[in-house]
Amino acid sequence: MDRKTPRKSAKAANEATAKPASTEPVLLSGGNPQIAKGYGDAPVQTYVAAMPGWKSGVGRRLDALIERTVPGVDKAVKWNSPFYGVEDHVWFLSFHCFTKYVKVTFFRGTSLRPLPPGRSKHKDVRYLDIHEDELDEAQFADWVKQASQLPGERL
Repeated sequence: MDRKTPRKSAKAANEATAKPASTEPVLLSGGNPQIAKGYGDAPVQTYVAAMPGWKSGVGRRLDALIERTVPGVDKAVKWNSPFYGVEDHVWFLSFHCFTKYVKVTFFRGTSLRPLPPGRSKHKDVRYLDIHEDELDEAQFADWVKQASQLPGERL
């Protein structure tokens, strides 16, 4: 009598030996955290906590300065970046991690005085690249205040 033993499929064998899913966010190119889209403070705090190394401290400072300058600011994470706005789904600022700096995007940056230093191919956008220990908090808060009073971007 020829008895065959049942064999597990390769997929079932791989699933049985797979490691449990990590709860740590994946870091994308340049160390930018991959965070699910979401609205409110919680996804922004998840993003900031996942920023690698010194960038997490910069993220905490940026978030605190924005909250202090614009009480009741709306927050979201979209496209793996925190966004800040003053009305429903209309944004004035975002930031994103790169390998050696954190890039702040002012969506109506060409209307700010003085102009943020980074140019963009988009006519209204200006950037501020923050390297470790380089944040001028007074100037940043002034730009945030100005930006929050301008028409935002609906994204």
